Amino acid sequence: ISALHKSMRNSDADAAVYWLARMLESGEDPMYIARRVTRFAAEDVGLADPRALELSVAAFQACHLIGMPECSVHLTEAVIYNALAPKSNAMEVAYMQAARDANEHFAEPVPLHIRNAPTKLMKELDYGKGYIYAHDTEDKIADMECLPENLRGTEYYHPGNQGFEPRFKERYESIKKWREEHKNKK
Repeated sequence: ISALHKSMRNSDADAAVYWLARMLESGEDPMYIARRVTRFAAEDVGLADPRALELSVAAFQACHLIGMPECSVHLTEAVIYNALAPKSNAMEVAYMQAARDANEHFAEPVPLHIRNAPTKLMKELDYGKGYIYAHDTEDKIADMECLPENLRGTEYYHPGNQGFEPRFKERYESIKKWREEHKNKK
């Protein structure tokens, strides 16, 4: 499985198909391979091509529904697609950094304004006070901090330059610019 994963990561479709065939022809469980291909689509392709995850999940479902030998074509399609897709692990790196902070700062309180207030007591304790519903704003962005106070300003996602990620980067940068321009303009 490592050889398959690393071949796809290196954009070597031929090697990836070989390692896939070697595993399937040796009797490896296609569901195991499908799970790993699905993981690869998010871990190594990520937002550079969000379609990779959709196609990989479809291959996973096909393996589940029809099994071998028929699902070999679905896995081959997903493996070749992932091998040839642009690559980015920016969102996985973002998660790993956020997970580190979540473990180091696990007791940080949720800011009051983004807490739900389903009870009278919670409302009296100012849960939800100052919350701005982004859909009610012109730009669909609210001038509102959502990270715990000790983590404010922390950036986890650093988009790459492959595939669709420049679009995500452009949007991410425009949101950061909007937030800076609208900071505390209430």
